[in-house]
Amino acid sequence: MVCRIANYLKSVGVKRGDDVTMYMALVPELPAAMLACARIGAVHSVVFGGFSAEALADRILDSTPNVVITASGAMRGPKPIPLKAIVDDALQICEGKGHTVQHVLVLEQLPFSDVNGSMKPGRDVTWREAVDSQPDECPVEWMPAEAPLFKLYTSGSTGKPKGVLHTTGGYMVGAMVTTKFVFDIHPASDVYWCTADCGWITGHTYVAYGPLLLGATQVLFEGVPTWPDAGRCWSIVDKYKVTIFYTAPTAIRALHAKGDAFVTRHSRSSLRLLGSVGEPINPEAWRWYYEVVGCGRCPIMDTWWQTETGAHMITPLPGATPLKPGCATLPFFGVEPAVLDEKGNELQGPCEGMLVIKRPWPSMMRTVAGDHKRFEQTYFSAYKGYYFTGDGCRRDADGYYWITGRVDDVLNVSGHRIGTAEVESALVSHPSCVEAAVVAVEHAIKGQSIYAFVTLMTGAEPSDALRKELISTVRKVIGPFAAPDVIHWAPGLPKTRSGKIMRRVLRKIASKEEDQLGDISTLADPSVVQQLVDLRGK
Repeated sequence: MVCRIANYLKSVGVKRGDDVTMYMALVPELPAAMLACARIGAVHSVVFGGFSAEALADRILDSTPNVVITASGAMRGPKPIPLKAIVDDALQICEGKGHTVQHVLVLEQLPFSDVNGSMKPGRDVTWREAVDSQPDECPVEWMPAEAPLFKLYTSGSTGKPKGVLHTTGGYMVGAMVTTKFVFDIHPASDVYWCTADCGWITGHTYVAYGPLLLGATQVLFEGVPTWPDAGRCWSIVDKYKVTIFYTAPTAIRALHAKGDAFVTRHSRSSLRLLGSVGEPINPEAWRWYYEVVGCGRCPIMDTWWQTETGAHMITPLPGATPLKPGCATLPFFGVEPAVLDEKGNELQGPCEGMLVIKRPWPSMMRTVAGDHKRFEQTYFSAYKGYYFTGDGCRRDADGYYWITGRVDDVLNVSGHRIGTAEVESALVSHPSCVEAAVVAVEHAIKGQSIYAFVTLMTGAEPSDALRKELISTVRKVIGPFAAPDVIHWAPGLPKTRSGKIMRRVLRKIASKEEDQLGDISTLADPSVVQQLVDLRGK
Protein backbone atom coordinates (compact mmCIF):
# COMPACT_ATOMS: atom_id res chain seq x y z
CA MET A 1 0.00 0.00 0.00
CA VAL A 2 2.89 2.36 0.83
CA CYS A 3 4.43 1.78 -2.61
CA ARG A 4 1.14 2.27 -4.46
CA ILE A 5 0.48 5.58 -2.69
CA ALA A 6 4.08 6.67 -3.32
CA ASN A 7 3.69 5.87 -7.04
CA TYR A 8 0.44 7.86 -7.17
CA LEU A 9 2.18 10.86 -5.55
CA LYS A 10 5.01 10.65 -8.08
CA SER A 11 2.47 10.42 -10.93
CA VAL A 12 1.03 13.83 -9.95
CA GLY A 13 4.47 15.44 -9.73
CA VAL A 14 5.36 15.15 -6.03
CA LYS A 15 9.16 15.27 -5.64
CA ARG A 16 11.76 15.27 -2.86
CA GLY A 17 11.10 18.09 -0.41
CA ASP A 18 7.49 18.75 -1.57
CA ASP A 19 4.76 19.08 1.05
CA VAL A 20 1.70 16.80 1.20
CA THR A 21 -1.17 17.56 3.62
CA MET A 22 -3.36 14.78 5.08
CA TYR A 23 -6.75 15.17 6.79
CA MET A 24 -8.15 11.74 7.65
CA ALA A 25 -9.33 9.49 10.45
CA LEU A 26 -7.04 6.82 11.92
CA VAL A 27 -7.41 4.22 9.18
CA PRO A 28 -4.47 2.13 7.85
CA GLU A 29 -4.30 4.34 4.75
CA LEU A 30 -3.17 7.30 6.90
CA PRO A 31 0.11 5.88 8.29
CA ALA A 32 0.62 4.24 4.87
CA ALA A 33 0.34 7.68 3.22
CA MET A 34 2.81 9.15 5.75
CA LEU A 35 5.31 6.38 5.00
CA ALA A 36 4.71 6.81 1.25
CA CYS A 37 5.87 10.42 1.59
CA ALA A 38 8.93 9.28 3.57
CA ARG A 39 9.69 6.72 0.85
CA ILE A 40 9.95 9.36 -1.89
CA GLY A 41 11.42 12.17 0.26
CA ALA A 42 8.21 14.26 0.41
CA VAL A 43 7.31 16.08 3.66
CA HIS A 44 4.02 15.04 5.23
CA SER A 45 1.81 17.30 7.30
CA VAL A 46 -1.05 15.49 9.05
CA VAL A 47 -3.86 17.70 10.34
CA PHE A 48 -6.10 16.16 13.02
CA GLY A 49 -9.55 15.35 11.62
CA GLY A 50 -11.23 17.34 14.42
CA PHE A 51 -9.91 20.69 13.18
CA SER A 52 -12.30 23.07 11.42
CA ALA A 53 -12.05 24.21 7.78
CA GLU A 54 -10.50 27.54 8.91
CA ALA A 55 -7.83 25.79 11.01
CA LEU A 56 -7.07 23.35 8.16
CA ALA A 57 -6.80 26.25 5.71
CA ASP A 58 -4.27 28.03 7.98
CA ARG A 59 -2.07 24.94 7.96
CA ILE A 60 -2.37 24.42 4.19
CA LEU A 61 -1.52 28.08 3.55
CA ASP A 62 1.60 27.74 5.71
CA SER A 63 2.96 24.63 3.95
CA THR A 64 1.48 25.27 0.43
CA PRO A 65 1.10 21.64 -0.75
CA ASN A 66 -0.09 20.73 -4.24
CA VAL A 67 -1.69 17.51 -2.95
CA VAL A 68 -4.17 16.94 -0.10
CA ILE A 69 -5.12 13.41 0.96
CA THR A 70 -8.48 12.96 2.70
CA ALA A 71 -11.53 10.70 2.96
CA SER A 72 -15.20 11.18 2.13
CA GLY A 73 -15.99 11.05 5.83
CA ALA A 74 -15.41 9.08 9.01
CA MET A 75 -17.43 7.94 12.01
CA ARG A 76 -16.66 9.45 15.40
CA GLY A 77 -18.60 7.07 17.61
CA PRO A 78 -22.18 7.23 16.25
CA LYS A 79 -21.58 10.56 14.43
CA PRO A 80 -20.42 10.91 10.79
CA ILE A 81 -17.73 13.59 10.25
CA PRO A 82 -17.82 15.13 6.73
CA LEU A 83 -14.06 15.24 6.12
CA LYS A 84 -14.23 15.90 2.37
CA ALA A 85 -16.78 18.72 2.76
CA ILE A 86 -14.49 20.33 5.36
CA VAL A 87 -11.52 20.01 2.97
CA ASP A 88 -13.59 21.64 0.19
CA ASP A 89 -14.39 24.60 2.48
CA ALA A 90 -10.73 24.87 3.51
CA LEU A 91 -9.52 24.87 -0.11
CA GLN A 92 -12.00 27.59 -0.97
CA ILE A 93 -10.53 29.72 1.84
CA CYS A 94 -7.02 28.96 0.52
CA GLU A 95 -7.97 30.01 -3.02
CA GLY A 96 -9.30 33.29 -1.65
CA LYS A 97 -5.86 33.85 -0.09
CA GLY A 98 -3.84 32.96 -3.18
CA HIS A 99 -3.01 29.23 -2.92
CA THR A 100 -4.67 26.60 -5.12
CA VAL A 101 -4.25 22.89 -4.35
CA GLN A 102 -4.03 20.96 -7.64
CA HIS A 103 -4.86 17.40 -6.49
CA VAL A 104 -7.16 15.95 -3.82
CA LEU A 105 -7.01 12.18 -3.24
CA VAL A 106 -10.18 10.88 -1.59
CA LEU A 107 -10.59 7.58 0.25
CA GLU A 108 -14.24 6.52 -0.12
CA GLN A 109 -14.65 5.59 3.52
CA LEU A 110 -18.33 6.58 3.93
CA PRO A 111 -20.89 6.98 1.13
CA PHE A 112 -20.84 10.60 -0.09
CA SER A 113 -24.61 10.75 0.43
CA ASP A 114 -24.07 10.32 4.21
CA VAL A 115 -21.65 13.24 4.55
CA ASN A 116 -22.79 15.81 1.94
CA GLY A 117 -19.63 15.08 -0.02
CA SER A 118 -18.90 15.81 -3.66
CA MET A 119 -16.02 15.51 -6.12
CA LYS A 120 -14.60 18.38 -8.17
CA PRO A 121 -13.69 17.13 -11.67
CA GLY A 122 -10.08 17.72 -12.66
CA ARG A 123 -8.90 18.17 -9.07
CA ASP A 124 -10.42 15.33 -7.02
CA VAL A 125 -9.77 11.64 -7.61
CA THR A 126 -10.88 8.56 -5.67
CA TRP A 127 -8.46 6.16 -4.03
CA ARG A 128 -9.89 3.28 -6.04
CA GLU A 129 -9.15 4.86 -9.43
CA ALA A 130 -5.86 6.58 -8.53
CA VAL A 131 -4.06 4.29 -6.07
CA ASP A 132 -5.29 0.72 -6.43
CA SER A 133 -4.06 0.44 -10.03
CA GLN A 134 -0.52 1.64 -9.22
CA PRO A 135 2.45 -0.79 -9.25
CA ASP A 136 3.22 -2.26 -5.83
CA GLU A 137 6.94 -1.51 -6.00
CA CYS A 138 8.46 1.95 -5.68
CA PRO A 139 12.21 2.60 -5.35
CA VAL A 140 13.31 4.33 -2.17
CA GLU A 141 14.52 7.93 -2.44
CA TRP A 142 17.51 7.92 -0.08
CA MET A 143 17.61 11.14 1.93
CA PRO A 144 20.32 12.80 4.04
CA ALA A 145 19.82 12.41 7.82
CA GLU A 146 18.93 16.09 8.17
CA ALA A 147 16.40 16.20 5.30
CA PRO A 148 12.91 17.22 6.52
CA LEU A 149 10.63 14.25 7.24
CA PHE A 150 7.43 15.95 8.38
CA LYS A 151 5.81 19.10 9.71
CA LEU A 152 3.29 18.91 12.52
CA TYR A 153 1.42 22.05 13.48
CA THR A 154 1.12 22.72 17.18
CA SER A 155 -0.39 25.55 19.17
CA GLY A 156 1.78 28.44 20.17
CA SER A 157 1.01 31.22 22.60
CA THR A 158 0.90 33.79 19.75
CA GLY A 159 -2.16 32.21 18.11
CA LYS A 160 -0.49 31.41 14.77
CA PRO A 161 0.02 27.62 14.56
CA LYS A 162 3.68 26.71 14.32
CA GLY A 163 4.94 23.98 12.00
CA VAL A 164 7.28 21.84 14.09
CA LEU A 165 9.82 20.41 11.63
CA HIS A 166 11.37 16.99 12.27
CA THR A 167 14.13 15.47 10.16
CA THR A 168 14.73 11.98 8.85
CA GLY A 169 17.66 10.40 10.68
CA GLY A 170 17.55 11.73 14.22
CA TYR A 171 13.77 11.53 14.51
CA MET A 172 13.67 7.87 13.43
CA VAL A 173 16.48 6.99 15.84
CA GLY A 174 14.54 8.58 18.70
CA ALA A 175 11.28 6.92 17.65
CA MET A 176 12.75 3.44 17.29
CA VAL A 177 14.99 3.41 20.38
CA THR A 178 12.34 4.75 22.78
CA THR A 179 9.68 2.38 21.41
CA LYS A 180 12.07 -0.54 21.85
CA PHE A 181 13.15 0.17 25.43
CA VAL A 182 10.15 1.97 26.96
CA PHE A 183 7.64 -0.62 25.73
CA ASP A 184 10.03 -3.59 25.69
CA ILE A 185 8.50 -4.67 22.36
CA HIS A 186 9.16 -8.21 21.14
CA PRO A 187 7.93 -8.25 17.53
CA ALA A 188 7.40 -12.01 17.44
CA SER A 189 5.08 -12.16 20.45
CA ASP A 190 3.67 -8.70 21.27
CA VAL A 191 0.51 -7.03 20.01
CA TYR A 192 0.89 -3.29 20.64
CA TRP A 193 -1.91 -0.72 20.73
CA CYS A 194 -1.41 3.04 20.94
CA THR A 195 -4.80 4.79 20.86
CA ALA A 196 -3.41 8.11 19.57
CA ASP A 197 -4.51 9.68 16.29
CA CYS A 198 -1.82 10.38 13.67
CA GLY A 199 -2.91 14.03 13.77
CA TRP A 200 -0.85 14.34 16.97
CA ILE A 201 2.83 13.62 17.60
CA THR A 202 2.06 10.41 19.53
CA GLY A 203 0.42 8.96 16.41
CA HIS A 204 3.55 9.84 14.42
CA THR A 205 6.21 8.46 16.75
CA TYR A 206 4.33 5.61 18.42
CA VAL A 207 1.98 4.50 15.60
CA ALA A 208 3.48 5.32 12.19
CA TYR A 209 7.22 5.16 12.90
CA GLY A 210 8.51 3.55 16.14
CA PRO A 211 6.50 0.29 16.13
CA LEU A 212 6.86 -0.25 12.36
CA LEU A 213 10.61 0.42 12.41
CA LEU A 214 10.75 -2.48 14.89
CA GLY A 215 8.43 -4.70 12.82
CA ALA A 216 5.83 -4.78 15.60
CA THR A 217 2.24 -5.94 15.17
CA GLN A 218 -0.16 -3.19 16.19
CA VAL A 219 -3.84 -2.37 16.51
CA LEU A 220 -5.26 0.77 14.84
CA PHE A 221 -8.57 2.06 16.22
CA GLU A 222 -10.52 4.94 14.68
CA GLY A 223 -13.38 4.91 17.20
CA VAL A 224 -13.86 6.43 20.65
CA PRO A 225 -13.16 4.50 23.88
CA THR A 226 -16.66 5.02 25.32
CA TRP A 227 -18.76 3.95 22.32
CA PRO A 228 -20.85 1.84 22.00
CA ASP A 229 -20.01 1.49 25.70
CA ALA A 230 -17.09 2.05 28.06
CA GLY A 231 -15.90 -1.54 27.64
CA ARG A 232 -14.83 -0.99 24.03
CA CYS A 233 -11.05 -0.86 24.70
CA TRP A 234 -11.07 -4.01 26.81
CA SER A 235 -13.14 -6.00 24.31
CA ILE A 236 -10.54 -5.07 21.64
CA VAL A 237 -7.71 -6.04 24.03
CA ASP A 238 -9.32 -9.48 24.47
CA LYS A 239 -10.19 -9.90 20.79
CA TYR A 240 -6.65 -9.21 19.52
CA LYS A 241 -4.73 -10.37 22.64
CA VAL A 242 -3.16 -6.92 23.09
CA THR A 243 -0.06 -7.07 25.31
CA ILE A 244 0.96 -3.36 25.41
CA PHE A 245 -1.64 -0.58 25.74
CA TYR A 246 -0.70 3.14 25.46
CA THR A 247 -3.34 5.85 25.98
CA ALA A 248 -3.96 9.31 27.45
CA PRO A 249 -4.94 10.28 31.02
CA THR A 250 -8.13 11.85 29.59
CA ALA A 251 -9.29 8.45 28.33
CA ILE A 252 -8.27 6.79 31.61
CA ARG A 253 -10.25 9.33 33.66
CA ALA A 254 -13.28 9.05 31.36
CA LEU A 255 -13.28 5.24 31.69
CA HIS A 256 -12.67 5.42 35.45
CA ALA A 257 -15.77 7.65 35.77
CA LYS A 258 -17.92 4.94 34.11
CA GLY A 259 -17.08 2.42 36.84
CA ASP A 260 -15.08 -0.80 37.14
CA ALA A 261 -17.72 -3.17 35.73
CA PHE A 262 -16.95 -2.19 32.11
CA VAL A 263 -13.35 -3.27 32.72
CA THR A 264 -13.77 -6.34 34.89
CA ARG A 265 -16.31 -8.03 32.60
CA HIS A 266 -13.39 -8.53 30.17
CA SER A 267 -10.42 -10.80 30.83
CA ARG A 268 -7.50 -8.48 29.81
CA SER A 269 -5.21 -11.39 30.69
CA SER A 270 -3.00 -10.70 27.63
CA LEU A 271 -1.91 -7.25 28.93
CA ARG A 272 1.62 -7.01 30.34
CA LEU A 273 2.47 -3.30 30.01
CA LEU A 274 0.47 -0.06 30.20
CA GLY A 275 1.44 3.45 29.10
CA SER A 276 0.24 7.01 29.62
CA VAL A 277 0.89 10.01 27.35
CA GLY A 278 -0.20 13.59 26.59
CA GLU A 279 -0.37 15.28 30.00
CA PRO A 280 0.52 14.55 33.63
CA ILE A 281 -1.62 11.73 35.06
CA ASN A 282 -3.09 12.35 38.51
CA PRO A 283 -2.19 9.70 41.13
CA GLU A 284 -5.85 8.62 41.59
CA ALA A 285 -6.25 7.82 37.86
CA TRP A 286 -2.81 6.13 37.86
CA ARG A 287 -3.82 3.83 40.72
CA TRP A 288 -7.11 2.88 39.02
CA TYR A 289 -5.27 2.17 35.76
CA TYR A 290 -2.69 0.06 37.61
CA GLU A 291 -5.01 -1.81 39.99
CA VAL A 292 -8.23 -2.22 37.97
CA VAL A 293 -7.10 -2.24 34.31
CA GLY A 294 -3.72 -3.90 34.89
CA CYS A 295 -4.80 -6.02 37.90
CA GLY A 296 -1.73 -4.75 39.79
CA ARG A 297 0.67 -6.69 37.54
CA CYS A 298 1.31 -4.36 34.56
CA PRO A 299 3.88 -1.58 35.04
CA ILE A 300 2.74 1.86 33.80
CA MET A 301 5.11 3.79 31.54
CA ASP A 302 4.12 7.38 32.39
CA THR A 303 5.93 9.15 29.54
CA TRP A 304 6.77 12.87 29.44
CA TRP A 305 7.72 14.35 26.07
CA GLN A 306 6.43 16.90 23.54
CA THR A 307 5.70 17.45 19.85
CA GLU A 308 8.99 19.33 19.79
CA THR A 309 11.06 16.56 21.44
CA GLY A 310 9.85 13.91 18.96
CA ALA A 311 10.22 11.03 21.42
CA HIS A 312 10.10 10.14 25.12
CA MET A 313 12.33 12.30 27.34
CA ILE A 314 11.43 11.39 30.94
CA THR A 315 9.98 7.92 31.40
CA PRO A 316 10.25 4.74 33.45
CA LEU A 317 11.72 1.60 31.87
CA PRO A 318 9.73 -1.60 32.46
CA GLY A 319 11.13 -3.84 35.17
CA ALA A 320 13.99 -1.41 35.82
CA THR A 321 12.44 1.75 37.29
CA PRO A 322 10.55 1.65 40.63
CA LEU A 323 7.25 3.45 39.91
CA LYS A 324 5.51 6.29 41.77
CA PRO A 325 1.86 7.04 40.94
CA GLY A 326 1.65 10.19 38.79
CA CYS A 327 5.39 10.55 38.30
CA ALA A 328 7.28 10.48 34.95
CA THR A 329 10.32 9.26 36.96
CA LEU A 330 13.76 9.52 35.29
CA PRO A 331 15.30 10.82 32.04
CA PHE A 332 15.72 8.45 29.07
CA PHE A 333 19.25 7.59 27.88
CA GLY A 334 21.23 10.69 26.93
CA VAL A 335 18.55 13.18 28.06
CA GLU A 336 19.91 15.80 30.48
CA PRO A 337 17.10 17.72 32.22
CA ALA A 338 17.65 20.53 34.72
CA VAL A 339 15.39 22.58 36.98
CA LEU A 340 15.81 26.37 37.01
CA ASP A 341 14.41 29.06 39.27
CA GLU A 342 12.73 32.12 37.73
CA LYS A 343 16.09 33.93 37.49
CA GLY A 344 17.55 31.04 35.47
CA ASN A 345 19.75 29.59 38.22
CA GLU A 346 20.15 25.82 38.04
CA LEU A 347 18.76 24.14 41.17
CA GLN A 348 20.30 21.06 42.77
CA GLY A 349 18.67 18.22 44.72
CA PRO A 350 14.95 18.26 45.62
CA CYS A 351 13.39 21.43 44.17
CA GLU A 352 10.59 22.94 42.10
CA GLY A 353 10.91 25.22 39.08
CA MET A 354 11.12 25.36 35.28
CA LEU A 355 11.98 22.17 33.40
CA VAL A 356 14.73 22.67 30.80
CA ILE A 357 16.99 20.36 28.79
CA LYS A 358 20.75 20.95 28.87
CA ARG A 359 21.97 19.29 25.67
CA PRO A 360 20.57 18.17 22.30
CA TRP A 361 19.03 14.75 21.62
CA PRO A 362 18.56 12.97 18.26
CA SER A 363 14.79 13.48 17.77
CA MET A 364 14.55 17.17 18.67
CA MET A 365 12.75 19.49 16.26
CA ARG A 366 15.12 21.40 13.99
CA THR A 367 13.13 24.58 13.36
CA VAL A 368 9.69 26.14 13.05
CA ALA A 369 8.93 25.74 9.34
CA GLY A 370 9.64 29.03 7.59
CA ASP A 371 10.35 30.90 10.84
CA HIS A 372 13.67 29.98 12.44
CA LYS A 373 13.64 33.19 14.49
CA ARG A 374 10.42 32.05 16.16
CA PHE A 375 12.09 28.69 16.90
CA GLU A 376 14.99 30.40 18.66
CA GLN A 377 12.73 32.83 20.48
CA THR A 378 10.22 30.22 21.70
CA TYR A 379 12.61 27.53 22.91
CA PHE A 380 16.03 29.10 23.51
CA SER A 381 15.58 32.75 24.51
CA ALA A 382 13.95 32.32 27.95
CA TYR A 383 17.05 30.71 29.47
CA LYS A 384 20.27 31.05 27.50
CA GLY A 385 21.96 27.73 26.75
CA TYR A 386 18.92 25.64 27.62
CA TYR A 387 15.92 24.24 25.70
CA PHE A 388 12.88 25.62 27.57
CA THR A 389 10.05 23.06 27.71
CA GLY A 390 7.29 25.44 28.85
CA ASP A 391 6.54 22.99 31.69
CA GLY A 392 7.07 23.33 35.39
CA CYS A 393 8.31 20.39 37.44
CA ARG A 394 9.29 19.16 40.88
CA ARG A 395 12.31 16.96 41.53
CA ASP A 396 12.07 14.78 44.63
CA ALA A 397 14.75 13.34 46.95
CA ASP A 398 15.12 10.27 44.68
CA GLY A 399 15.85 12.48 41.66
CA TYR A 400 12.42 11.66 40.14
CA TYR A 401 10.73 14.34 38.02
CA TRP A 402 7.07 15.25 38.62
CA ILE A 403 5.58 17.37 35.79
CA THR A 404 3.36 20.11 37.23
CA GLY A 405 1.91 21.47 33.94
CA ARG A 406 2.37 24.36 31.53
CA VAL A 407 3.89 27.63 32.71
CA ASP A 408 3.22 29.50 29.45
CA ASP A 409 0.02 30.45 27.66
CA VAL A 410 -0.75 27.00 26.27
CA LEU A 411 -3.70 24.90 27.48
CA ASN A 412 -3.71 21.11 27.62
CA VAL A 413 -7.28 19.88 27.13
CA SER A 414 -7.71 16.11 26.80
CA GLY A 415 -4.08 15.91 25.69
CA HIS A 416 -4.68 18.49 22.90
CA ARG A 417 -2.42 21.54 23.08
CA ILE A 418 -4.36 24.72 22.40
CA GLY A 419 -2.90 28.23 22.55
CA THR A 420 -4.89 30.70 24.65
CA ALA A 421 -4.40 33.27 21.89
CA GLU A 422 -6.06 30.96 19.33
CA VAL A 423 -9.20 30.62 21.46
CA GLU A 424 -9.22 34.33 22.32
CA SER A 425 -8.95 35.40 18.68
CA ALA A 426 -11.78 32.98 17.76
CA LEU A 427 -14.01 34.55 20.45
CA VAL A 428 -13.13 38.09 19.37
CA SER A 429 -14.07 37.21 15.78
CA HIS A 430 -17.72 37.24 17.00
CA PRO A 431 -19.19 40.70 16.36
CA SER A 432 -20.46 41.06 19.97
CA CYS A 433 -17.11 40.29 21.63
CA VAL A 434 -14.58 43.10 22.05
CA GLU A 435 -12.03 41.29 24.22
CA ALA A 436 -11.48 37.83 25.65
CA ALA A 437 -9.04 36.19 28.06
CA VAL A 438 -8.84 32.43 28.36
CA VAL A 439 -7.41 30.39 31.23
CA ALA A 440 -7.33 26.72 32.13
CA VAL A 441 -9.10 25.26 35.14
CA GLU A 442 -8.73 21.74 36.46
CA HIS A 443 -11.25 19.25 35.06
CA ALA A 444 -11.88 15.78 36.45
CA ILE A 445 -11.93 14.10 33.02
CA LYS A 446 -10.13 16.40 30.57
CA GLY A 447 -7.27 17.41 32.89
CA GLN A 448 -7.87 21.04 32.01
CA SER A 449 -10.95 22.76 30.65
CA ILE A 450 -11.20 26.14 28.95
CA TYR A 451 -12.64 29.01 30.97
CA ALA A 452 -13.20 32.20 28.96
CA PHE A 453 -13.67 35.73 30.31
CA VAL A 454 -15.52 37.77 27.67
CA THR A 455 -15.97 41.54 27.40
CA LEU A 456 -18.88 42.51 25.16
CA MET A 457 -19.23 45.44 22.75
CA THR A 458 -21.14 48.42 24.07
CA GLY A 459 -24.82 47.72 23.49
CA ALA A 460 -24.45 43.91 23.45
CA GLU A 461 -26.29 42.24 26.32
CA PRO A 462 -25.17 38.99 28.02
CA SER A 463 -27.57 36.11 27.39
CA ASP A 464 -27.60 32.32 27.20
CA ALA A 465 -28.16 32.58 23.44
CA LEU A 466 -25.05 34.76 23.05
CA ARG A 467 -23.07 32.35 25.27
CA LYS A 468 -24.03 29.49 22.92
CA GLU A 469 -23.09 31.57 19.85
CA LEU A 470 -19.64 32.32 21.26
CA ILE A 471 -18.96 28.67 22.04
CA SER A 472 -20.15 27.65 18.57
CA THR A 473 -17.83 30.30 17.01
CA VAL A 474 -14.82 28.64 18.68
CA ARG A 475 -16.01 25.20 17.51
CA LYS A 476 -16.24 26.54 13.93
CA VAL A 477 -12.92 28.44 13.89
CA ILE A 478 -10.73 25.88 15.70
CA GLY A 479 -12.72 22.70 16.33
CA PRO A 480 -15.03 21.16 18.96
CA PHE A 481 -12.16 20.13 21.26
CA ALA A 482 -11.29 23.82 21.84
CA ALA A 483 -14.82 24.88 22.88
CA PRO A 484 -14.84 26.75 26.23
CA ASP A 485 -16.70 25.01 29.06
CA VAL A 486 -17.47 28.35 30.72
CA ILE A 487 -18.13 31.84 29.37
CA HIS A 488 -17.75 34.34 32.23
CA TRP A 489 -19.07 37.83 31.41
CA ALA A 490 -16.40 40.44 32.15
CA PRO A 491 -17.21 44.17 31.92
CA GLY A 492 -13.48 44.70 32.49
CA LEU A 493 -10.34 42.53 32.76
CA PRO A 494 -7.58 42.78 35.39
CA LYS A 495 -4.73 44.56 33.61
CA THR A 496 -1.44 46.10 34.60
CA ARG A 497 -0.88 49.77 33.83
CA SER A 498 0.97 48.70 30.69
CA GLY A 499 -2.19 46.88 29.51
CA LYS A 500 -1.03 43.28 30.13
CA ILE A 501 -3.83 40.98 31.29
CA MET A 502 -2.96 39.34 34.61
CA ARG A 503 -3.98 35.75 33.91
CA ARG A 504 -2.82 34.66 37.34
CA VAL A 505 -5.73 36.68 38.80
CA LEU A 506 -8.19 35.22 36.27
CA ARG A 507 -7.04 31.67 37.07
CA LYS A 508 -7.71 32.25 40.78
CA ILE A 509 -11.19 33.66 40.08
CA ALA A 510 -12.04 30.80 37.70
CA SER A 511 -10.86 28.23 40.28
CA LYS A 512 -12.76 29.99 43.15
CA GLU A 513 -9.50 30.75 44.91
CA GLU A 514 -9.86 34.53 45.11
CA ASP A 515 -8.75 34.33 48.76
CA GLN A 516 -5.26 33.50 47.36
CA LEU A 517 -4.95 36.37 44.89
CA GLY A 518 -1.75 37.78 46.38
CA ASP A 519 -0.58 41.27 45.48
CA ILE A 520 -2.90 43.03 43.01
CA SER A 521 -1.57 46.53 43.66
CA THR A 522 -0.04 46.65 40.17
CA LEU A 523 -3.50 46.46 38.56
CA ALA A 524 -4.67 49.60 36.79
CA ASP A 525 -8.14 49.10 38.34
CA PRO A 526 -8.18 46.63 41.28
CA SER A 527 -12.00 47.00 41.64
CA VAL A 528 -12.39 44.83 38.49
CA VAL A 529 -11.51 41.76 40.59
CA GLN A 530 -14.54 41.96 42.92
CA GLN A 531 -16.77 42.73 39.95
CA LEU A 532 -15.64 39.48 38.25
CA VAL A 533 -16.12 37.45 41.45
CA ASP A 534 -19.70 38.80 41.74
CA LEU A 535 -20.46 37.85 38.11
CA ARG A 536 -19.19 34.26 38.41
CA GLY A 537 -21.91 31.75 37.50
CA LYS A 538 -24.21 34.46 36.04
